[in-house]
Amino acid sequence: MHISNLSLRTQSLSLHSESPFIFPDTSEPTDEAGTANMNALSLSVPSLSSYRTGSVVDLMESTTTTDSTQTGTLTPKGHSGPSGLSLLLARQNHDKLSSSLYDSPSTTPTNECAPHFPVASSSPLLNEDSSPFADAMASNYSASDVHHVGDASEPSESAPLLTDLEASRSSYNGNGYLSPHFDGKRSMRGLLYIAARHLPSFPTIKTARGIAENTVHSLSAVLLGTLLNILDGISYGMIIFPAAGVFSDLGGIGVSMFFASTIVSQLVYSAGGSGFAGANGSMMIEVVPFFHILANSIAAQIGEERPHEILATTIFAFALSSILTGLSFFLLGALRLGTLIGFFPRHILVGCIGGVGVFLIITGLTVSTRMADDDFDLTLSTFKLLFLNIGNLVLWVPAFGLAVLLRVITHRFEHQLIFPIYFLIIPVVFYIVVAAARLNLGTLRQEGWLFNMGASHEPWYQFYRLFDFKATQWSAIWSTLPTQFALLFFNILHPPLNVPALAVSLNHDVDTDKELVAHGYSNLLAGVLGTVPNYLVYVNTLLFYRVGGTTRISGILLAGATAVLLVIGTAPIAFIPVMVVGALIFVLGFDLVKEALWDTRHRVSRTEYITIASIMICMTVWDFVVGVLFGIIVSCFFFVVQSSQRRSIRSLHTGETVMSSVRRPGAHRAYIQEVSKQTTILRLQGFLFFGTITHVEETIRTLVEGPAWLRSPMRFLILDLALVAGVDMSAAEAFVRIQRILATRKVVLVFCGFSMESNVGKSLHNVGLLEMEGVELFSTFNDSLEWTENTYLRSWFTAQKAEPRNVVLPGRQDELLSFGGSVSVTPRKSHILDAGWRTIAQGHPPPEVDTVETAEPYRTLVNAFSSYGPMDRQKFASLVSYLERVCLPAGAVLWHQGDDPDGLYMVESGVLRAIYRFNEHTPPTEESMVPGTIAGELSTLSGLARNATCLVERHAVLWKLSVQNLRRLEAEHPELALEFTRLVLKAAKLDYDILISSLATRQ
Repeated sequence: MHISNLSLRTQSLSLHSESPFIFPDTSEPTDEAGTANMNALSLSVPSLSSYRTGSVVDLMESTTTTDSTQTGTLTPKGHSGPSGLSLLLARQNHDKLSSSLYDSPSTTPTNECAPHFPVASSSPLLNEDSSPFADAMASNYSASDVHHVGDASEPSESAPLLTDLEASRSSYNGNGYLSPHFDGKRSMRGLLYIAARHLPSFPTIKTARGIAENTVHSLSAVLLGTLLNILDGISYGMIIFPAAGVFSDLGGIGVSMFFASTIVSQLVYSAGGSGFAGANGSMMIEVVPFFHILANSIAAQIGEERPHEILATTIFAFALSSILTGLSFFLLGALRLGTLIGFFPRHILVGCIGGVGVFLIITGLTVSTRMADDDFDLTLSTFKLLFLNIGNLVLWVPAFGLAVLLRVITHRFEHQLIFPIYFLIIPVVFYIVVAAARLNLGTLRQEGWLFNMGASHEPWYQFYRLFDFKATQWSAIWSTLPTQFALLFFNILHPPLNVPALAVSLNHDVDTDKELVAHGYSNLLAGVLGTVPNYLVYVNTLLFYRVGGTTRISGILLAGATAVLLVIGTAPIAFIPVMVVGALIFVLGFDLVKEALWDTRHRVSRTEYITIASIMICMTVWDFVVGVLFGIIVSCFFFVVQSSQRRSIRSLHTGETVMSSVRRPGAHRAYIQEVSKQTTILRLQGFLFFGTITHVEETIRTLVEGPAWLRSPMRFLILDLALVAGVDMSAAEAFVRIQRILATRKVVLVFCGFSMESNVGKSLHNVGLLEMEGVELFSTFNDSLEWTENTYLRSWFTAQKAEPRNVVLPGRQDELLSFGGSVSVTPRKSHILDAGWRTIAQGHPPPEVDTVETAEPYRTLVNAFSSYGPMDRQKFASLVSYLERVCLPAGAVLWHQGDDPDGLYMVESGVLRAIYRFNEHTPPTEESMVPGTIAGELSTLSGLARNATCLVERHAVLWKLSVQNLRRLEAEHPELALEFTRLVLKAAKLDYDILISSLATRQ
């Protein structure tokens, strides 16, 4: 933020070009090789004819690119660029053609004034202004090496992008000019000639003329930039030091330090450090409140009776802040960490900016009334001194009124020159009134209308005389480090926010990390030179571009003009009305407070707005360091409160609503759906910490205590943590408490959705939760459901003391839980018994009937279809002759996804696994098929391609009904085929309901 932070409407700046340097004219290829090159080029350039006709082509939409290699040549894609010979010929003809390079000023913000070297496309140019040695050199090149780049007589509207120019090693210089670079294979004689031609490479008269014309085009921007620097230097340089005690007469020194820092930053940016050719650098004005804290704390620690040591220590502390700022910027940019700054809460920065605004308003009052900073406090006596004392009221009200009037004018009329012209008119009117009233300047200075700079005329380098390392108190420097770090923290937040905003305003793409490196260099250099921190100023740069300051020459000229102001010294400040400086300070104070409080009223939440206001209050009542720390603490508090209000429980339901993706016989599935009411599933999300785990713990307590337990007792509690980002120690210990409660109820706690190596797994392992008895862990939610279902099935069959054949349980094959004792002892066990008799017992024949009468494949048919209708042995006897028995080892692949169907398979024994891959961005879905189920039925009946890959997980025995046999069955036994198809579709419908439910649980 700067005093020239006007409300500006940003116009879109076009990146169009008709430059023949960027779009070569390929209308006249000289030979076959040249024609081939042009054909290759035409593949990447949208319309070569448009270049010949001079039409405008959008750089953002064309496929032409600028080469950023070390050669420095600017070429379209697939084009090798001008050869060394063509560039040499261009240089020989440069004296004749260079005048056309500067016919029109640049209108694009990325213009670097790069001259477009004319290169002919045919060898006859060798006869024009060429030496015999050049003719000999030409023999080393074929005609195909000469590329026609363009006609230099056409004015350039846009030069190549700055970032690409700066990427080249030898073709780019700080003035924004592109020097020819020689490519290609050359002989030694040719290289010697090139070296000889470049040794006396002095600018010609016409080249100098072009530079002079560019300088003239930049004068308006330089004048505006100089005026802005004068206004900023007077308003902020004067208040770098507190206006009390040993610092009372250092306003002129502050102005000199302001200009010195501004010059350093301007030179670094204009010399190529910044991606903005017309970047404006200036002292970082937001550090002024921190400088006052540093100065006052140093003076208090050393004592007012030792002024020399105070000043030496203070000036060193100011320079140290520049060095620390520079190191921070440099490291952030060099390590490409500029984007990390964006993660800092924006509303804290806005609150700090608002606090600076309040400080500037208070400073405007103290500067206008000549009140010491230490004398200002929020008391009734200060109020009376400012508002009831006529002498002080007359001094600050005009400045305040001028600031208000300016903002009224700029609110109604929008123009970038209103601000500087307004503050040029004020001193003119002031001295007209003084002359008309015949007032004495000495009297006005004594009464506070003009600055009293003293009788001595200090040189600009006076602040260097304050440095005295022997007198510097290092203990005081050490004690100011907390303030230095707060200042540093505040400094590094601005460039990563200002640079992208400026890039958008200028429609210019820049590298934020590169800009941070440039800020690092400028601040390190400023610190070494003993001055204050600096940065790129958004509004000044935008104004500079709008009035023609689009080249690095204009930036260097601005640095030179600012240097002239520095050398002139501070004597002219004595004739500047105090109301001018006061009005400048008031204007920026108003803008910053408005930005913090008014502009954000509808853009931030209520808690963020409270944080902004509280930071401003703390900075005003106490100091800036306390305000920054308070803002961070308040933001953390509100973050915890808001995060605690978010639901950590994504869903809560019982196992009957969702089942695993295992295909089971209908009787088994009916049993599992009934007994899974004893399984409760909690799916958690977000980060679990002390603020969110409380609700989870309370929810689980209600499930195992009181009416909920009596109504629906649990056997398993599945906690799905797949969407949990992390677990802190408080949440992990809460899970330990939950497990102890569940253990008293003999409820098994099942975790899923993470691995032991994950952050969640490590957090739970650190508190010993995963090693506790009654705790299970699975990687996926489906695996945990499959394990609980297998446990229910095993419990039923174990209770019957006679487990039927061919009952296979997939998944983890460790020792499953046994509920122990009689299944009819407790309500949970009684529920299992009742469900088993009503489902599984109906689907399996009694052991005494399990004889040869139920031999295969009839037994497999019964297991697969008995739940969907009666299985008459006589009716299905004819089906047996159409079935084929297939035995497959583990790992065998039945089919791949996308294959044509060859038939359907009924599983007699073993386990199959189907893998569904719906797209490459989501993990595959797996489905197990146990004995008594069917595989591949829908693709076989529909005749469509397989929708999954099916392989054998365990050695399997299958009964296959091939597509051919199915067609025979339909022809020979149509009624049997229809009945069989109906049973298959019923089973398939339930199987795919379960699969869809499994997919839905991923959400």
